[in-house]
Amino acid sequence: MKKVFLTSLAALCLFLAEAQLKTPAPSPSQTIKQDFGLGTVELSYSRPGMKGRRVFGDLVPFGKVWRTGANSATILNFSDEVTIGGKTIPAGKYGLLSIPDKNSWTLIISKQLDVTSPAAYKQESDVVRVDVNVMKLEEKVESFTIQFANIKPTSCELHIMWENTAVSLPIGTEVDSKVMKQIDQLMNRDTRPYFNAAMYYMDNGKDLNQALSWFDKAIEQNPGAFWVHHQRANCLAKLGKKAEAKAAAEKSKELAAAAKNDDYVKLNEKLLAELNK
Repeated sequence: MKKVFLTSLAALCLFLAEAQLKTPAPSPSQTIKQDFGLGTVELSYSRPGMKGRRVFGDLVPFGKVWRTGANSATILNFSDEVTIGGKTIPAGKYGLLSIPDKNSWTLIISKQLDVTSPAAYKQESDVVRVDVNVMKLEEKVESFTIQFANIKPTSCELHIMWENTAVSLPIGTEVDSKVMKQIDQLMNRDTRPYFNAAMYYMDNGKDLNQALSWFDKAIEQNPGAFWVHHQRANCLAKLGKKAEAKAAAEKSKELAAAAKNDDYVKLNEKLLAELNK
């Protein structure tokens, strides 16, 4: 009886050891979180490898719905509303599906978060469909790759690459009205973001005189802020006030040197050189 018990115990221990065995995933998952506009966009997907196989038109058939990855569904999570294919998409989680073809793909943003096979797909759950052209890559991409690229304040691209094929999905977001609303609200408070508001105006083609006024107020708040003096000099230069811009740049250079900030010393020297042409 004791021998039978010990044999059973050994078998159980072996089973538990095997059950806990961890090996590398054949299609490892990846999650990417990207700051975009005033929010973030997050992507979760699995990354199969070519492993000597022909992918598109074979492993991934043409003309059929694909989960755009392996194993589980591919998910996009937008913290703020975005625009895709000319349609505004509210913040939230969405499935990313695709229908690959030889020369073009149909990319689908879906309300479904569980599509792992064509049979599970419901077209009535589509939020938007976008047809995109296929780009041929000179070098093969072994591991299926999705990434965010060409990231700008109001636009970015979602790149999908595998084998010798790449496609790109443009994504947009509206920023200006939201920032302007924040500026209007914050300028009515005791602590006002003069510098940030001035920078937004200067960088986005708005009223430079208003930006200059806010740079002046920012300097009143912090007279030794060499970075504010430098941006004030840039603003004056854009307004065509060259003499005043030179004086502001010299002041910024002096303050930066006292603060031992070589980067701003060089920035001001560069600006002065341009103003002296």
